[in-house]
Amino acid sequence: MKPKSGLTRFHNCNILRGGKIIKEDLWIRDGKIVNPEQVFYVEQAEADITIDCDNLLLTPGFIDIQINGGWGIDFSFDSNNVEQGVYKVAKELLAHGVTSFCPTMVTSDKNKYASILPRIKKTPGGKHGATILGVHLEGPFISLAKKGAHSDDYIINPDKGLESLREIYGSLNNVIIVTLAPELPGALDAIKGLTSLGIKVALGHSTANLADGEKAVKCGANLITHLFNAMLPFHHRDPGLVGLLATTTEKQVFYGIISDGIHTHPAALRIACRTNSDGLILVSDAVAAQGLPDGTYSIGPMSVSVENGRAYVVGTKTLCGSTSIDCSLEYALETASLHPAKALGIEHIKGNLNYGCDADFVIMDPKTLKVLSTWIAGECVYTAPK
Repeated sequence: MKPKSGLTRFHNCNILRGGKIIKEDLWIRDGKIVNPEQVFYVEQAEADITIDCDNLLLTPGFIDIQINGGWGIDFSFDSNNVEQGVYKVAKELLAHGVTSFCPTMVTSDKNKYASILPRIKKTPGGKHGATILGVHLEGPFISLAKKGAHSDDYIINPDKGLESLREIYGSLNNVIIVTLAPELPGALDAIKGLTSLGIKVALGHSTANLADGEKAVKCGANLITHLFNAMLPFHHRDPGLVGLLATTTEKQVFYGIISDGIHTHPAALRIACRTNSDGLILVSDAVAAQGLPDGTYSIGPMSVSVENGRAYVVGTKTLCGSTSIDCSLEYALETASLHPAKALGIEHIKGNLNYGCDADFVIMDPKTLKVLSTWIAGECVYTAPK
């Protein structure tokens, strides 16, 4: 009897790899994607388990870098049962093909950061839920003029650079992204400090002009938070942060888009995509109301009213969070997987199905794009009901 190889082979499937959907088997061992040539010619091994995918589509697991909560949970508000809330959302995300995410906290009181942030730890995914890559801190170092759904009671300037951030946030060990306004006093020093710690910096909720944005990129920023929303509108004499899509800086600038047809007009989405196709990242920007009926919920200290599927700050018509783009299927899938992985600098392990990467993927119906099953580290963590 041959010894166990530890190999699982996904046969008869269509794989998204290198921007193309190809007919190829997927081999997995120890939670990683394996090069079949190594298996055939060097090890001369056979798979212990072979799964017939019946011509279904295998795509890298989706990565959501901006999600405020969902299913009644608000990451910025629910400080009593933080861990339970995060794990509830992590579990629910599996049904949507999301294998990794960044729980997002909006502008909050200093005490909220102290009670919540240390308890949202970076955690590997599994049947318990999607991988927690780290927290995305959106605010409070943003522009009052472009606060959107953020409470102006807590918005401040990062006058002392990174020190100001530490004073408000406390430890940054669990943080992966910080969104701030680059035109504020001390912001550029803060960007340099965050970048030196390996934390990605996103520009948003800002009145910055293009020059401000370019200075921020040179200091280390590489993301724009929900492009077009909560920033100066494009102007031909000074395009503002939107102009970073066509900037001459050497670094690739990525940008999140809320593609719900409400926050961003389809024409604006097409303009962004055609200007900087490599940088587009689909984000949900989901709030606590995600997965729930119309009603009143919260986003941080603000009350939110959901009417006909649209989320507004109570008493206003200010949009907050979200509950199409004319492009190829391959591209659309990569904007939710490969692009966010590149923005976070983790494309060598997440966001694609290359050899050596984590075996995080989604099996979908190629016609309807319904999620049939979700896999993390080669383990099936969700199966759609039949």
